[in-house]
Amino acid sequence: MMSKKIFLVLVILMSLSLMGIIFVQAYYITNSVRNEEDQFEFKVKKALSDVSKEIGDREYEDYVFILSKLMHDGVVIDTTAILNIYIKQDNEDTNETLIYRNGILEESYKLSSKLFDIGSDSTTIKRIINNKETRIIKTNVLDKLNITNAMLTQFGNITQAQDIMYRTHYESNAHRKPIHKRVNKEEIKELLGTKLKESNIDIDYEFAIYSNALATKVKTENFDREQAYISVPFFNGAKNPRNYKLLVEFPERKKFILSSIMTMLILSIVFTSIIILAYSSALFQLIKQRQISEIKTDFINNMTHEFKTPIATINLALDAIRNPKIIDDKEKVKRYLTMIKEENKRMHAQVENVLRISKLEKNELNISKEQVDTHDLVEDAITHVELIIEDRGGTIATDFKAEKTSVLANETHFTNVLVNILDNAIKYSVEAPVIDVSTQNVGNSILIKIKDQGSGMSKAAQKRVFEKFYREHTGNIHNVKGHGLGLAYVKRIIDDHQGYITVESEKEKGSTFTIKLPLIS
Repeated sequence: MMSKKIFLVLVILMSLSLMGIIFVQAYYITNSVRNEEDQFEFKVKKALSDVSKEIGDREYEDYVFILSKLMHDGVVIDTTAILNIYIKQDNEDTNETLIYRNGILEESYKLSSKLFDIGSDSTTIKRIINNKETRIIKTNVLDKLNITNAMLTQFGNITQAQDIMYRTHYESNAHRKPIHKRVNKEEIKELLGTKLKESNIDIDYEFAIYSNALATKVKTENFDREQAYISVPFFNGAKNPRNYKLLVEFPERKKFILSSIMTMLILSIVFTSIIILAYSSALFQLIKQRQISEIKTDFINNMTHEFKTPIATINLALDAIRNPKIIDDKEKVKRYLTMIKEENKRMHAQVENVLRISKLEKNELNISKEQVDTHDLVEDAITHVELIIEDRGGTIATDFKAEKTSVLANETHFTNVLVNILDNAIKYSVEAPVIDVSTQNVGNSILIKIKDQGSGMSKAAQKRVFEKFYREHTGNIHNVKGHGLGLAYVKRIIDDHQGYITVESEKEKGSTFTIKLPLIS
């Protein structure tokens, strides 16, 4: 049999290995989830950045297109002077006009006779110095200014110099317009949905534009700022004080991320669970087999002891009978023959007990039942042990309080049950046995209580006392004869009678066995 130390080392190593496998699986799954989250965040941020850039480019192109319509031909350019270009923008809501003046000091480059005219000679610009001014005035005051219509210019294709001028004007003045007039949520939703689908992200989302951490009118109805996942700058030029940010949230983000690794996750959980169950089952079986091995060893030792004594007695009796001095003494021969018969009967009873348990385990024991009186069974069982009790100077008392006593039982087997319990009460009484047997009715049942004042048993023993082969260790396993089959037999017979048996015990204070059987009319 495997030693206890080796068994313990194997269990520890197997447990550590299992914990290592679970840890590696958990680490791998956690890393996979983290990688999926990083990939998701990267794709979303790229989609938002693309949307922000496309909408910004679209607005700038619209801005340039509008400015190109405002400019006109015929501006005379002095390459050594500051060229003033005026741009007029009306705001009907406030009845105001924005006048933007941009002065360009041209050095080392030439302009055509028709400024910015398509088909004119190209202009080479080495250096540009801006001198610009923005004024907001009432529309009716515009006529009082010395600005003619000829000064308000219009152009088509733009050169690098013009692009610098337009972008400077755009960055300086675009933020003056409310964000909800610069972009609408339908445009963002369409662009963002397209970009996300290109990255294989096809789940619901909510978005909003915030200005300096304050919400604007551009947002979806169900947007939750607390759940905002990623934000990117939006309409942020070099001189934009609004600090716009486009924020997005995904209500089903975690579910979407997990769905990408769901197959791997499920397989990992299933296989890990199988390993855990298999390991637990194997460990349980190992421990159980070890316990059974120890119990069977005790059983063999006890059975050897049980048979050794009667065999020795029989051998001594036979040797005595063969003695010429005794063989003619009929009284002594009769006495020795009686001893041989009793010891043989005792061994036969032990074998029968083992066989009964074996048949019960295989459900081969045929137990026929008939209506019997419980008190008659108890009294019959007492007659089997009262001589032993008297021989040890003990007493057995009865207290029959039950008025209804008819039960359906097998008289032989149930009598054996009671004899087994009474026999245990005698064996485990260190002093002269004092046993009380009582009955009482509880509902539609009858209770039979057998109480002794013996050595009692521990709490652990009470839980296992009805197990086959189990005997509580007391230092010397032969100090009380037996092999751990009696109470196992008792439990199986009572179960077959649809009854229950319980035990209450305390060390050095005795035990009380309670049998509960259903009554019949």
